[in-house]
Amino acid sequence: MERPTASEYADYFEQYLSQTGEGEVFTLLREQAREMKSLLAGISEEKAGYRYEPGKWSLKQVIGHLIDSERIFAYRALAFARGDRQPLPGFEQDDYVDNGHFDERSMQELARDFATARDSSIALIESLHPSVHAARGVADGKPLSARAIAWLMVGHVNHHTKVLRERYL
Repeated sequence: MERPTASEYADYFEQYLSQTGEGEVFTLLREQAREMKSLLAGISEEKAGYRYEPGKWSLKQVIGHLIDSERIFAYRALAFARGDRQPLPGFEQDDYVDNGHFDERSMQELARDFATARDSSIALIESLHPSVHAARGVADGKPLSARAIAWLMVGHVNHHTKVLRERYL
């Protein structure tokens, strides 16, 4: 699957798409899943509740945000690839995190949940016929293609992994 062109996404998404690295998107998605499994396995329950500043998400909440976002991105890719032309809503990430009760879950459970969501995303993205890779829709008032979403999944996790390493670990 080729990289998306700038016409396939709103400027807002460049902050994530610029963090995808080089390579083929399916390979990047799989490698990232392995890296996340390893990263999350090394986090103790005690460390998982850490917040680098009052009012910031805990480490568990960051992982919960990645899980929720992965599922939302996958749904958007599916909808656009299937020709759904309904504008899709955005999501208020803080509300999702507040209502996700991620701090009550174990790191093992969150790691398993991320792996399951990512495996499902990979299966979906791989199943998309090349004729629908450039299929477009609108999410949160911003244009986006199914192909751009696949790359966005990689960049979004890379962005938050960088934050985890710099501020949490």
